[in-house]
Amino acid sequence: MPLRLTALALALAFVTAVPAEAQTRPGLVPAADREVAFTVDGTTTYGTLHVPAHRSGQRLRAALLLPGSGPTDRNGDQPPALAPRTLAQLADAFGGERIATLRFDKYGTGRTGLGAYRDRPETIDYPAFVRQAEAAYALLRDQPETDPHGLLIAGHSEGAMTALLLGGTVRPRPAGLALLQPQAIRMLDLVALQLHSQIAEATRQGLFTPEEQRVIDEAVDAAVAALRAHRPVDTTGLPPVVASVFTSFQGVNARFVESDDAIDPPQKAAALRPGTRVLLTCGANDVQVPCVTTDRLTDALRRAHAGGPGRVRLPGVDHLLHDADHTDTLAPAVLDALRRFTAR
Repeated sequence: MPLRLTALALALAFVTAVPAEAQTRPGLVPAADREVAFTVDGTTTYGTLHVPAHRSGQRLRAALLLPGSGPTDRNGDQPPALAPRTLAQLADAFGGERIATLRFDKYGTGRTGLGAYRDRPETIDYPAFVRQAEAAYALLRDQPETDPHGLLIAGHSEGAMTALLLGGTVRPRPAGLALLQPQAIRMLDLVALQLHSQIAEATRQGLFTPEEQRVIDEAVDAAVAALRAHRPVDTTGLPPVVASVFTSFQGVNARFVESDDAIDPPQKAAALRPGTRVLLTCGANDVQVPCVTTDRLTDALRRAHAGGPGRVRLPGVDHLLHDADHTDTLAPAVLDALRRFTAR
């Protein structure tokens, strides 16, 4: 449901080359990072274009990287509290496969900030983030090193839902989508599922009685129904930490929450070009996006005649694409899935 793009002006900023080993052979262009900028809806967005070492004049496959929910910047971080560097590590993984990448500071993060929404943050909605991603895709498409027929989109969590939307609307259509631990059901359904799971675990630990669990679960469902009916949420019966979740979904964030929740990802799969290569990952240790939440989307992709690898279950992998032995880097199972996705 992206809205009409009211302004789109793409502009390269400055270029900074980064050292690369064994890249001095004649005719070989060394790997480089470029700071890039583009303007959409009156806001300049800033990002990083990474171009792997390549032959002069060579056109490369290229992937747009999209971050998860919340104030997640171009590297996949929410500083200062959270710095998993998810997107930076994905850029490294794609670069190792000789695929250029573009990642950017979405609204509310990094150098971009809120931009035109600074004085009216209550007006920003999910389609604004989709338009921002569309503009980034256009910028990547038009780079001199990019093969426009070899474009990919890789999104993490909420970014995977955005990738799915772009896959059915942008031109040219992407050759492939990597939907990594995707938001695969409606936003408020996912929030309710997460809260019910946490409440059940608290009950198992003796923090609530079964009767208290029942009351809280009913209050969570009532809160979701109230948000969807545009009514104030009654937080009576909710523990303070749960009540704060629904309080944060109102007021300044109400428009974004409503517009995000309006998207049912499986319904969007039908717009994909048949044969589009799709990787959908789910982690066995992902408590934020359990594998079961991807069932409907997996079926919808099959009905849309999407290509492989399809859904890949990642043993021991959490929402940040880590496992117990790789808490600061992408898990080997993730890297293997990406190699399968990018294989010619």
